[in-house]
Amino acid sequence: MSEQRIKQLISELLSEIKQTEGVDEQLVGTISQLESDIDDLVNPEVDSAENTVMDDAIALEAIFAVNHPVAEKLIREVINTLSRIGI
Repeated sequence: MSEQRIKQLISELLSEIKQTEGVDEQLVGTISQLESDIDDLVNPEVDSAENTVMDDAIALEAIFAVNHPVAEKLIREVINTLSRIGI
């Protein structure tokens, strides 16, 4: 259930950022990479020892805090959900 919620939140986050006028494409790429890293993290067949999902999510939260309050709320929920599932 939590894994599904994380995927839903990332999808909402990407949608929110893409709707923002003048959004930096590198930021969209960073969110997409985070989505891919989360997929790898929850896939038991992928070695995720070097995965930095939590650090990346926290860095995104700092970026969003200034200009994207809705995105900041979404990434904070992603971080909280990752914490609850032990990441």
